[in-house]
Amino acid sequence: MADKYNRRSLLAQIFLVSLKLGLTSFGGPVAHLGYFHNEYVQKRKWVDERTYSDLVALCQFLPGPASSQVGMGIGIMRGGIIGGLISFAGFTLPSAVALTVFALFINEFHFAGSGWLHGLKIVAVVVVLQAVLGMGKNLASERATASIAVASASAVLLWQTNLTQILVIIIAGIAGLMFLKRNAGPVPVKIAVPIKQKSGLLALGLFLAIFLILPFAGKTGNMIEITLFDSFYRSGALVFGGGHVVLPLLERELVPEGLISEEAFLAGYGAAQAVPGPLFTFASYLGMVIGGWKGAIIATAGIFLPGFLLIMAALPFWGMLRQKGSVQRALAGVNASVVGILLAALYDPIFTSTVRSPADFAFGAVLFGLIHFWKLPPWLIALLGASGGLLLF
Repeated sequence: MADKYNRRSLLAQIFLVSLKLGLTSFGGPVAHLGYFHNEYVQKRKWVDERTYSDLVALCQFLPGPASSQVGMGIGIMRGGIIGGLISFAGFTLPSAVALTVFALFINEFHFAGSGWLHGLKIVAVVVVLQAVLGMGKNLASERATASIAVASASAVLLWQTNLTQILVIIIAGIAGLMFLKRNAGPVPVKIAVPIKQKSGLLALGLFLAIFLILPFAGKTGNMIEITLFDSFYRSGALVFGGGHVVLPLLERELVPEGLISEEAFLAGYGAAQAVPGPLFTFASYLGMVIGGWKGAIIATAGIFLPGFLLIMAALPFWGMLRQKGSVQRALAGVNASVVGILLAALYDPIFTSTVRSPADFAFGAVLFGLIHFWKLPPWLIALLGASGGLLLF
């Protein structure tokens, strides 16, 4: 009885923490990693710094919504497959519900130029800056790792293509393997991932089976539900680099087929920038416009399922491989590159699209002082940012 109570208490805690993040994590995938770092590493210590950065690096390699996969991974490590599903649900529900409701009132909302939204963008700058400083101190403070971080940031800024980030991470891993010392970085804490390797292989097989079978099922079955699920599943399975990259994939899948107009598509994408949580919940809006409530559920499940299956498939092997010396050196290089990629994203697009005046910079400096030195929680910083933006801008 006590074990059941403890299990329920643990799952409830996972849900509530992820729900709080889903309600307060504004600013897109990079900012989400900053919010996660503050909540899971610094505040709750559910994972150590090295485990978190290793998980972030792993999710950068996998297709799908990287920030959501990090949350799923932490949920799985804490509470198994159910914990991962609950973590996903808590983080995803707020924005999915908000965008589904927005689809009902698409012509009544006007987000462009909103002062409160601008204030939340400044909050994202602050949160990412704090994450870069914290992760840089732990993962890129030596001459070699700092050099990898700087080189990675420069490469990502100078060559902005869909493949650049993946190539930078691969090269950084090779550089770490070849040039970093055997004891580079803190020794990873061994974490027992509560998923067997057979289950991981089963998840990978299911991912591939759905990917290969769905297109034929949609053509032979002639059901809009299967076709819709296939479109969103394929988009979720082919996206590297975060939520913004999914835009052209979904547009090619839906607009030419006449399932949604170009105007409605872009209106929903604009609304997705104004809500917290994962940008992939843009699919909830699209599904609602195309097929009502059933369409919203199908689209949301379709676009997130590939990412969940892949992180479930990778974690059992990742927990074993990261203990090896050669893998540790490679991961030290990869982790340093992740710091550089975050630094690059802090500048462009987060800083360049947000801080455009002395008032923006001053407001951001005040918020940074409150979160970094006065240790105010991110949700309060988000509230202050929205309120201040409404009054000042």
